[in-house]
Amino acid sequence: MSHIEPQPRGRIIDGKTLAGALRADVAGSVTRLKAEHGITPGLAVVLVGNDPASEVYVRSKGAQTVEAGMNSFEFRLAEESSEAELLGLIARLNDDPEVHGILVQLPLPAHLNSTLVINAIEPKKDVDGFHITNVGMVGTGQDAIVPCTPRGCMIMLRQIYSDFRGKTALVIGHSNIVGKPMARLLLNADCTVMVAHKSSSNIPELARLADIVVVAAGVPGLVRGDWIKPGATVIDVGINRVPAAEAGKTRLVGDVDFASVSAVAGAITPVPGGVGPMTIACLLANTLTACCHAYHLSEPALLGASDGA
Repeated sequence: MSHIEPQPRGRIIDGKTLAGALRADVAGSVTRLKAEHGITPGLAVVLVGNDPASEVYVRSKGAQTVEAGMNSFEFRLAEESSEAELLGLIARLNDDPEVHGILVQLPLPAHLNSTLVINAIEPKKDVDGFHITNVGMVGTGQDAIVPCTPRGCMIMLRQIYSDFRGKTALVIGHSNIVGKPMARLLLNADCTVMVAHKSSSNIPELARLADIVVVAAGVPGLVRGDWIKPGATVIDVGINRVPAAEAGKTRLVGDVDFASVSAVAGAITPVPGGVGPMTIACLLANTLTACCHAYHLSEPALLGASDGA
């Protein structure tokens, strides 16, 4: 397993470096899996429609899957595809022994029921960790596939804290993809956890109590420096495209005002280069784990392997 030295207080948590270490662990484990058992993990990604952001994510996932030595299967359906067509494809992938992980790229077109589609995926192949079975198992502290972004956040937090007991955490945002599973993982790690969202009226006051602040609200620059407890660790999950100074250009920013927060926080993730790279690396790790479980093989020792349920 690759070793990453803990980040000193007051420093940026480098998601690119951590993701590179995790991908290297995955690639090494895939090489051994092939050599010792003749097995190649396979990840199937399904894209419905041609959303530009989703196109970029799918290309990146496919490229990194191949780089890790895995098989990458990509399925594209037209925007107007019916629910029956999509569910039929998922059923075939569920039964395909060469496919160990299935990911349906979100968001789906409005006429498709995302919950129905996600729960049609075989839970053991649900490498996004969104199936109700995996959600329930993670929530109750059982061994399950953990959603990629929260898993990546926990690995990043482990660079700062070897023990979460006695720490107070605030999760801003309560989506099923990030906020809720993030809160559950922190609870499982014995944090005292608060969750705030768009209906909360006292978020700055809550943030000032927190040793750990994870922000996944989708609001550019929401969290300011005067919200943050001095020395706290801030994980910025937000990825927002906003106008740049140069006319006609855009830039990526997080949900945290980096300039003001980094002056107060003990550690902080940047945007870009923070949580984003970790998400895809954790997807590869989940696929490898799903493959090993399919053949009743021991789970490989990866960076952050203990940051599951």
